[in-house]
Amino acid sequence: MRPLISYILLFAVLLPTLSPWGTIAYYHANKDYIAKVLCENRSRPELHCDGTCYLAKKLKAQQDKQDKETTERVQNTPSIQLFCESTCLFDFTPVSRFRTVAPFFTYVVAAFSRPLDGLFRPPRF
Repeated sequence: MRPLISYILLFAVLLPTLSPWGTIAYYHANKDYIAKVLCENRSRPELHCDGTCYLAKKLKAQQDKQDKETTERVQNTPSIQLFCESTCLFDFTPVSRFRTVAPFFTYVVAAFSRPLDGLFRPPRF
């Protein structure tokens, strides 16, 4: 049962690719009828068209139909937003902290404040 289902699915996937071959096979099977009845150039036998104009018209119509379906499918595909704008704001402005080295000398040390500085601290002993 599995091989049958797999062959059916494979055929369904390959069918759009094989459809021009079906048109060509139909043309070769009915070449005499197409040349006598459906050919546009049947009144001018010196062109030796033999229905190739009919085949070209059918293949062009199939290609246009397939292109139109593909374009509609692409245009109707919903867009998916992969990234979102973050609402977290980080502040990297320098914060001044005073540190005393000697009793009479004080200087300013510039440090960047991290947003998660208060949450992640090493344990104190």
